[in-house]
Amino acid sequence: MWSFNVLRSPTIFPEVDSMTNCVYDIIGIGLGPFNLGLAALLEPVTEVKSLFLEQKPKFQWHPGLLLEGTTIQVPFLADLVTMAEPSSKYSFLSYLKAKSRLYHFYFWEEFHIPRREYNDYCQWVANQLSNCYFGQQVTNISWDEEAQEFLVSGNKFTYRCLNLALGVGSVPYIPPFFRNVASENIFHSAEFIHQKANCSQAKSITVIGSGQSAAEVFYELLQAQENCSYRLEWHTRSSGFFPMEYSKLGLEHFSPDYIHYFYHLQPEQRDKLLTKQGLLYKGISFHTIAKIYDLLYERSVADNYPNVRLLSGVEVKEVEHTDKGYRLTYRHSHQDQPFIHECDRIILATGYHHAIPNFIADIRDLIQWDEKGRYKVNFDYHLFLTQDIPNRIFVQNAELHTHGIGAPDLGLGCYRNSVIINSLTGRDVYPTQQRNVFQQFGIVS
Repeated sequence: MWSFNVLRSPTIFPEVDSMTNCVYDIIGIGLGPFNLGLAALLEPVTEVKSLFLEQKPKFQWHPGLLLEGTTIQVPFLADLVTMAEPSSKYSFLSYLKAKSRLYHFYFWEEFHIPRREYNDYCQWVANQLSNCYFGQQVTNISWDEEAQEFLVSGNKFTYRCLNLALGVGSVPYIPPFFRNVASENIFHSAEFIHQKANCSQAKSITVIGSGQSAAEVFYELLQAQENCSYRLEWHTRSSGFFPMEYSKLGLEHFSPDYIHYFYHLQPEQRDKLLTKQGLLYKGISFHTIAKIYDLLYERSVADNYPNVRLLSGVEVKEVEHTDKGYRLTYRHSHQDQPFIHECDRIILATGYHHAIPNFIADIRDLIQWDEKGRYKVNFDYHLFLTQDIPNRIFVQNAELHTHGIGAPDLGLGCYRNSVIINSLTGRDVYPTQQRNVFQQFGIVS
């Protein structure tokens, strides 16, 4: 039987060169906030030789939605390292000090920092880490049975490693009936900033969705409407434009304690529970709703109602490309009535989904899958494998179905990375606490 943790003796970090015989203890593929945090927390752990690869030329976090006035939805303490190691030189406070912004932040007195500043902070960290390499697209991962190593390959490199950390994140979700329509003026909200000039030329814009991204895009277009001539519509199949739950006891569902409770439920119960928890992480912030309402109120003074419609309970059934734009066929879920709507720009704020990356095709048979084709994930975030080998494949934000709604939450990134590092090294490099909330989840503590 193999030992649980697979590490080889500490070595000096070499120059990245795929032509050497260097074998890394772990290679991370994808550099979003979660794998970037893992890279930052691993840097002082000298016994672990790590390498992180990202296909983009530099760190970018949702670049199409870095709108002025938008913030991240968790406190600044949910940075890359603080919840695991508050004294790290890669904390957000260290970033502020390096940027000579500590007093500005102190007087600002806000917990939720601008999204653009979070992106700049992550770039600041990425630029300092010697184990992170951008512009490196991984095209294939294979398994060397004889050497008991993974081979991570791109067009111009092949690296060897003992363990993997898949952090490729989620991709914009396009509903099926939009995929076969001429799409020059249909785009996902993830591209919004790059399409703003295009929107300013529109006669009628329809935003579809009811999450935070939809609300931010709608508000941005509403602000600009007076300088343009378009009609603006906001549609959702949900029953309304509802706020995201943000009470203190509600937030306790984003804790290690709730992960422990959720993980040990039966899989059928977990799936059933997730369908009822949408407003814990998919709704709109109270602040954004208030800004939208306040602007609509001000614009409607003196019977001057804006050329706007907000419509809930409507689901798109068909899309047709016409000479003037697009014809959408909807059905209202409560009235069970169809109706037609026409516009010349459609913005799909329809969320994101997790796709299985193509580059793992050669190791699919090594991975265990559940009956719905999803990863089977161990409590410490490594995948169950079909072979009894010591090597592990860790996943970042691909375990919503096993670990619950905290999977995509930035505030739990440090916890997950602490668990991964502790599992990888076989010791408590970053200790995790057992009691973090006031309520008890389940009848067995």
